Amino acid sequence: MSAKRIANQYHATFEGARQVDEDGNEFWFARDLAPLLDYQQWRNFMLVIDKARQACEKSGRAVADHFADISKMVDIGSGAQREVADIRLSRYACYLIVQNGDPSKPVIANGQTYFAMQTRRQELNDDEKFARLSEDEKRLAIRNELAEHNKQLAAAAKDAGVDTPLDYAIFQDHGYKGLYGGMGAKDIHARKGLKKSEKILDHMGSTELAANLFRATQAEEKLKRDNISGKQRANQAHFEVGQKVRQTIKELGGTMP
Repeated sequence: MSAKRIANQYHATFEGARQVDEDGNEFWFARDLAPLLDYQQWRNFMLVIDKARQACEKSGRAVADHFADISKMVDIGSGAQREVADIRLSRYACYLIVQNGDPSKPVIANGQTYFAMQTRRQELNDDEKFARLSEDEKRLAIRNELAEHNKQLAAAAKDAGVDTPLDYAIFQDHGYKGLYGGMGAKDIHARKGLKKSEKILDHMGSTELAANLFRATQAEEKLKRDNISGKQRANQAHFEVGQKVRQTIKELGGTMP
């Protein structure tokens, strides 16, 4: 299924379950999301939510801001109701749930692409302050965010066995080659006509930086989620993530890096 078809299909399902509170904040109820992700048993879905909460905590975000435990009344027939536990989820929480779901379920596998792209799009486009920035200001903001995420990616890579600076350079090169259609850091440097002392990330526009930010965040998540161990496996994982990001951008008609 192409990324564009995924976007159309999941817009109708995930976005259809979206709620908006009186302050205009969007959220999802976990009990509404579970059947959409092909989880019929609440206890099984809670196992995925627990993993997503752990991932949220590791990302440095406040778990309670994205996973709010609530209770609500539901109809049980004949006009009767009973109270059940539920969870109010942010879009980021939904994204983490999909990332930690069973990839053998087609709805999860396809949803990983959808929610990742939609989450990133909302973070960048729906932020009014960000929208008012000039291109240079946007570029700097994303560049700074990428610098922080690269630190997290480096830590995840080290946990996977990417130990030395040379190992990490090779690991990063695999990510670039996936995203840039086979071009490594040196190739990109040459294509941009940069001096030896100049860094390629300092000479990217906001769109290209956003693609690299997406690559970095997804590579970090994959290393952790799949418990990848060994330099070769880590390198291959980074390459595959880069390829997937490139393919998704292509299918959505975006600017290719």
